[in-house]
Amino acid sequence: MLSLFSFSDMNLDAGNLNVPYADKITHFIFYMVFGFVGCLSFRERTKGSLGLSKTTKIVVGLAIVYGIIIEVLQYMVTTDRMAEIGDFLANTLGAFTGIGLIMWVFSKKNPLKWKF
Repeated sequence: MLSLFSFSDMNLDAGNLNVPYADKITHFIFYMVFGFVGCLSFRERTKGSLGLSKTTKIVVGLAIVYGIIIEVLQYMVTTDRMAEIGDFLANTLGAFTGIGLIMWVFSKKNPLKWKF
């Protein structure tokens, strides 16, 4: 819902802080968390029975589809938000990074196991 809300009326003055591509960095971080937490959520809901590979595919697919839907809605529904391919790319890279972190955390080198 917040992805469709306009913050242009709010005074979000950050002073002299000017971070280039801050919106893309934000998209990347949000979707990295989406991928990481999404996998953990599927693991908890299925008690680890779904499998790491299948779970990561489902979560990255959901993240990409959700990102596309939000960008399309921003283009079609809002008047002051813009759909950007850069946002979609940041979302996708973030989701894959979150998935990569999950795969690293549950790799054979680490003590965490996917199944309970």
